[in-house]
Amino acid sequence: MTRKAFVVGHPIAHSRSPLIHGHWLAEHGIDGTYERLDVAPEAFEAFLRGLPDSGFAGGNVTIPHKEAAFRLADTLTDRARTIGAVNTLVVEDGRLRGDNTDAPGFIAHLDRSLGDDWPARTGRQAVVLGAGGAARAIVVGLIERGLSVVIANRSPERARALAALDPDHARALPWEALPEALAGTGLLVNTTTLGMAGHPPLALDLAALPDRAAVADIVYVPLETPLLAAARARGLAAVDGLGMLLHQAVPGFAAWFGLRPEVTPALRERIVADLVAT
Repeated sequence: MTRKAFVVGHPIAHSRSPLIHGHWLAEHGIDGTYERLDVAPEAFEAFLRGLPDSGFAGGNVTIPHKEAAFRLADTLTDRARTIGAVNTLVVEDGRLRGDNTDAPGFIAHLDRSLGDDWPARTGRQAVVLGAGGAARAIVVGLIERGLSVVIANRSPERARALAALDPDHARALPWEALPEALAGTGLLVNTTTLGMAGHPPLALDLAALPDRAAVADIVYVPLETPLLAAARARGLAAVDGLGMLLHQAVPGFAAWFGLRPEVTPALRERIVADLVAT
Protein backbone atom coordinates (compact mmCIF):
# COMPACT_ATOMS: atom_id res chain seq x y z
CA MET A 1 0.00 0.00 0.00
CA THR A 2 1.39 3.40 -1.02
CA ARG A 3 2.39 5.58 1.94
CA LYS A 4 1.59 9.26 1.49
CA ALA A 5 3.01 12.38 3.12
CA PHE A 6 2.93 16.11 2.33
CA VAL A 7 4.19 19.59 3.04
CA VAL A 8 1.50 22.19 3.67
CA GLY A 9 1.88 25.96 3.54
CA HIS A 10 0.61 29.10 1.83
CA PRO A 11 2.27 29.69 -0.60
CA ILE A 12 4.08 26.39 -1.09
CA ALA A 13 5.48 26.28 -4.65
CA HIS A 14 8.95 27.28 -3.41
CA SER A 15 9.31 24.34 -1.00
CA ARG A 16 12.28 22.01 -1.56
CA SER A 17 10.80 19.37 0.77
CA PRO A 18 9.35 17.30 -2.12
CA LEU A 19 12.83 17.10 -3.66
CA ILE A 20 14.33 15.93 -0.36
CA HIS A 21 11.73 13.28 0.39
CA GLY A 22 11.43 12.26 -3.25
CA HIS A 23 15.18 11.63 -3.30
CA TRP A 24 14.94 9.33 -0.28
CA LEU A 25 11.88 7.50 -1.61
CA ALA A 26 13.72 6.76 -4.85
CA GLU A 27 17.01 5.93 -3.10
CA HIS A 28 15.35 3.29 -0.92
CA GLY A 29 12.77 2.02 -3.42
CA ILE A 30 9.86 2.90 -1.14
CA ASP A 31 6.29 2.83 -2.45
CA GLY A 32 5.40 6.33 -1.31
CA THR A 33 4.54 9.88 -2.36
CA TYR A 34 5.26 13.32 -0.93
CA GLU A 35 3.08 16.20 -2.13
CA ARG A 36 2.92 20.00 -1.92
CA LEU A 37 -0.42 21.20 -0.54
CA ASP A 38 -1.36 24.88 -0.67
CA VAL A 39 -3.90 25.54 2.08
CA ALA A 40 -4.99 29.07 3.03
CA PRO A 41 -5.04 29.96 6.74
CA GLU A 42 -8.83 30.07 6.90
CA ALA A 43 -9.02 26.50 5.58
CA PHE A 44 -6.21 25.04 7.68
CA GLU A 45 -8.25 23.84 10.65
CA ALA A 46 -10.66 21.93 8.41
CA PHE A 47 -7.67 20.47 6.56
CA LEU A 48 -6.17 19.18 9.81
CA ARG A 49 -9.48 17.79 11.05
CA GLY A 50 -9.75 15.74 7.88
CA LEU A 51 -6.20 14.38 7.96
CA PRO A 52 -6.88 11.14 9.91
CA ASP A 53 -9.28 10.01 7.17
CA SER A 54 -7.24 11.34 4.24
CA GLY A 55 -4.85 8.43 3.73
CA PHE A 56 -1.82 10.54 4.64
CA ALA A 57 0.64 9.20 7.20
CA GLY A 58 1.48 12.79 8.10
CA GLY A 59 3.39 15.74 6.75
CA ASN A 60 5.46 18.84 7.22
CA VAL A 61 4.01 22.21 8.15
CA THR A 62 5.56 25.47 7.01
CA ILE A 63 4.73 29.18 6.99
CA PRO A 64 2.18 30.41 8.00
CA HIS A 65 0.73 27.33 9.72
CA LYS A 66 3.25 26.22 12.37
CA GLU A 67 1.55 27.96 15.30
CA ALA A 68 -1.91 26.84 14.18
CA ALA A 69 -0.68 23.24 13.93
CA PHE A 70 0.64 23.59 17.48
CA ARG A 71 -2.79 24.66 18.72
CA LEU A 72 -4.71 22.02 16.79
CA ALA A 73 -2.60 18.86 17.17
CA ASP A 74 -4.10 16.22 19.45
CA THR A 75 -0.79 15.51 21.20
CA LEU A 76 2.57 17.29 21.26
CA THR A 77 6.14 16.22 21.88
CA ASP A 78 7.87 17.96 24.77
CA ARG A 79 10.09 19.82 22.32
CA ALA A 80 7.16 21.11 20.27
CA ARG A 81 5.46 22.23 23.48
CA THR A 82 8.55 24.17 24.54
CA ILE A 83 9.06 25.78 21.13
CA GLY A 84 5.37 26.58 20.69
CA ALA A 85 5.26 25.55 17.03
CA VAL A 86 4.83 22.35 15.01
CA ASN A 87 6.60 21.59 11.74
CA THR A 88 5.95 17.82 11.60
CA LEU A 89 2.64 15.95 11.94
CA VAL A 90 2.21 12.20 12.30
CA VAL A 91 -1.15 10.42 12.08
CA GLU A 92 -1.33 7.81 14.87
CA ASP A 93 -4.50 5.82 15.60
CA GLY A 94 -6.70 8.53 14.13
CA ARG A 95 -5.00 11.33 16.06
CA LEU A 96 -2.42 13.94 15.12
CA ARG A 97 0.91 14.09 16.94
CA GLY A 98 2.76 17.36 16.55
CA ASP A 99 6.55 17.59 16.70
CA ASN A 100 9.18 20.22 15.96
CA THR A 101 12.29 18.89 14.23
CA ASP A 102 13.95 22.25 13.55
CA ALA A 103 15.92 22.15 16.82
CA PRO A 104 17.45 18.67 16.37
CA GLY A 105 17.86 19.38 12.64
CA PHE A 106 19.99 22.44 13.36
CA ILE A 107 22.10 20.61 15.93
CA ALA A 108 22.59 17.60 13.64
CA HIS A 109 23.85 19.96 10.93
CA LEU A 110 26.32 21.56 13.36
CA ASP A 111 27.53 18.13 14.45
CA ARG A 112 28.00 17.05 10.83
CA SER A 113 29.73 20.29 9.82
CA LEU A 114 31.92 20.92 12.87
CA GLY A 115 32.31 17.45 14.44
CA ASP A 116 30.48 16.08 17.45
CA ASP A 117 32.94 17.68 19.87
CA TRP A 118 32.41 21.24 18.61
CA PRO A 119 31.04 22.67 21.90
CA ALA A 120 34.23 21.66 23.72
CA ARG A 121 36.41 23.19 21.01
CA THR A 122 34.51 26.40 20.24
CA GLY A 123 33.25 27.20 23.72
CA ARG A 124 29.87 26.85 25.37
CA GLN A 125 28.46 30.33 24.79
CA ALA A 126 26.35 30.95 21.71
CA VAL A 127 24.98 34.26 20.46
CA VAL A 128 21.73 34.01 18.52
CA LEU A 129 20.68 36.95 16.36
CA GLY A 130 16.90 37.30 16.09
CA ALA A 131 13.97 36.21 18.23
CA GLY A 132 11.42 34.79 15.79
CA GLY A 133 10.14 31.26 15.36
CA ALA A 134 13.38 29.91 13.91
CA ALA A 135 15.37 31.48 16.74
CA ARG A 136 13.07 29.86 19.28
CA ALA A 137 13.77 26.37 17.90
CA ILE A 138 17.50 27.01 17.66
CA VAL A 139 17.75 28.37 21.21
CA VAL A 140 15.98 25.25 22.50
CA GLY A 141 18.33 23.01 20.51
CA LEU A 142 21.45 24.80 21.74
CA ILE A 143 20.35 24.63 25.37
CA GLU A 144 19.61 20.91 24.96
CA ARG A 145 23.18 20.57 23.63
CA GLY A 146 24.54 22.10 26.83
CA LEU A 147 25.25 25.67 25.71
CA SER A 148 24.40 28.97 27.34
CA VAL A 149 22.69 31.30 24.88
CA VAL A 150 22.74 35.06 24.48
CA ILE A 151 19.87 36.43 22.38
CA ALA A 152 20.20 39.75 20.55
CA ASN A 153 17.27 41.27 18.70
CA ARG A 154 16.34 44.74 17.46
CA SER A 155 13.23 44.44 19.62
CA PRO A 156 14.51 43.91 23.20
CA GLU A 157 11.09 42.75 24.40
CA ARG A 158 11.10 39.79 22.00
CA ALA A 159 14.63 38.83 23.04
CA ARG A 160 13.62 38.90 26.70
CA ALA A 161 10.52 36.82 25.99
CA LEU A 162 12.64 34.19 24.24
CA ALA A 163 15.24 34.15 27.02
CA ALA A 164 12.42 33.55 29.50
CA LEU A 165 12.07 30.02 28.08
CA ASP A 166 15.04 29.03 30.22
CA PRO A 167 16.43 31.89 32.33
CA ASP A 168 19.14 29.64 33.74
CA HIS A 169 20.68 29.10 30.30
CA ALA A 170 19.55 32.06 28.19
CA ARG A 171 19.66 35.83 28.50
CA ALA A 172 18.73 38.79 26.34
CA LEU A 173 21.29 41.31 25.13
CA PRO A 174 20.79 44.79 23.63
CA TRP A 175 21.78 44.78 19.96
CA GLU A 176 24.30 47.57 20.55
CA ALA A 177 26.11 45.41 23.13
CA LEU A 178 26.91 42.68 20.59
CA PRO A 179 30.61 43.53 20.09
CA GLU A 180 31.30 42.99 23.79
CA ALA A 181 29.44 39.66 23.85
CA LEU A 182 31.23 38.33 20.77
CA ALA A 183 34.57 38.31 22.57
CA GLY A 184 33.49 35.31 24.66
CA THR A 185 31.40 33.55 22.03
CA GLY A 186 32.09 30.16 20.50
CA LEU A 187 29.12 30.08 18.12
CA LEU A 188 27.32 32.95 16.37
CA VAL A 189 24.00 32.10 14.72
CA ASN A 190 22.01 34.39 12.43
CA THR A 191 18.30 33.53 12.40
CA THR A 192 17.17 36.83 10.86
CA THR A 193 16.37 37.41 7.18
CA LEU A 194 19.34 39.79 6.87
CA GLY A 195 21.60 38.43 4.14
CA MET A 196 18.79 36.52 2.41
CA ALA A 197 18.29 37.19 -1.30
CA GLY A 198 16.24 40.38 -1.61
CA HIS A 199 17.10 41.58 1.91
CA PRO A 200 19.88 43.85 3.20
CA PRO A 201 23.09 42.16 4.38
CA LEU A 202 23.80 41.66 8.06
CA ALA A 203 26.28 44.39 8.94
CA LEU A 204 28.28 42.96 11.82
CA ASP A 205 31.99 43.23 12.57
CA LEU A 206 33.31 39.77 13.45
CA ALA A 207 36.71 40.99 14.64
CA ALA A 208 35.86 40.38 18.30
CA LEU A 209 35.07 36.68 17.82
CA PRO A 210 37.75 34.28 19.11
CA ASP A 211 39.75 32.39 16.48
CA ARG A 212 38.12 29.13 17.62
CA ALA A 213 34.59 30.40 16.99
CA ALA A 214 32.13 29.15 14.36
CA VAL A 215 29.50 31.18 12.51
CA ALA A 216 26.20 29.71 11.30
CA ASP A 217 23.49 31.27 9.15
CA ILE A 218 20.09 29.64 8.65
CA VAL A 219 19.67 31.49 5.34
CA TYR A 220 20.31 29.18 2.37
CA VAL A 221 19.43 31.49 -0.52
CA PRO A 222 22.19 32.42 -1.14
CA LEU A 223 24.25 29.58 0.32
CA GLU A 224 27.16 31.95 0.95
CA THR A 225 25.69 34.95 2.75
CA PRO A 226 27.81 38.05 3.41
CA LEU A 227 28.05 36.96 7.06
CA LEU A 228 29.48 33.56 6.12
CA ALA A 229 31.84 35.15 3.60
CA ALA A 230 33.12 37.46 6.34
CA ALA A 231 33.59 34.49 8.67
CA ARG A 232 35.58 32.54 6.09
CA ALA A 233 37.70 35.64 5.37
CA ARG A 234 38.60 35.70 9.07
CA GLY A 235 39.48 32.00 8.99
CA LEU A 236 36.47 30.96 11.10
CA ALA A 237 34.39 27.83 10.58
CA ALA A 238 31.26 28.76 8.60
CA VAL A 239 28.04 26.70 8.51
CA ASP A 240 25.41 27.45 5.86
CA GLY A 241 21.65 27.12 6.26
CA LEU A 242 20.94 24.27 3.85
CA GLY A 243 21.94 21.46 6.20
CA MET A 244 19.30 22.44 8.75
CA LEU A 245 16.63 22.04 6.05
CA LEU A 246 17.98 18.61 5.14
CA HIS A 247 18.45 17.27 8.67
CA GLN A 248 15.10 18.48 10.01
CA ALA A 249 13.43 16.29 7.36
CA VAL A 250 14.91 13.04 8.69
CA PRO A 251 12.59 12.34 11.69
CA GLY A 252 9.42 12.94 9.66
CA PHE A 253 10.49 10.62 6.86
CA ALA A 254 11.29 7.93 9.43
CA ALA A 255 7.85 8.29 11.03
CA TRP A 256 5.89 8.23 7.76
CA PHE A 257 7.85 5.71 5.71
CA GLY A 258 9.43 3.46 8.36
CA LEU A 259 13.08 4.02 7.46
CA ARG A 260 15.52 6.57 8.85
CA PRO A 261 17.34 8.14 5.88
CA GLU A 262 20.80 9.69 5.73
CA VAL A 263 21.70 13.20 4.67
CA THR A 264 24.30 12.42 2.01
CA PRO A 265 26.47 14.56 -0.29
CA ALA A 266 24.33 13.35 -3.21
CA LEU A 267 21.19 14.77 -1.59
CA ARG A 268 22.87 18.06 -0.82
CA GLU A 269 24.18 18.32 -4.39
CA ARG A 270 20.70 17.72 -5.75
CA ILE A 271 19.20 20.53 -3.67
CA VAL A 272 22.08 22.90 -4.43
CA ALA A 273 21.59 22.24 -8.15
CA ASP A 274 17.91 23.13 -7.79
CA LEU A 275 18.76 26.33 -5.91
CA VAL A 276 21.21 27.35 -8.63
CA ALA A 277 18.68 26.54 -11.38
CA THR A 278 16.05 28.78 -9.81
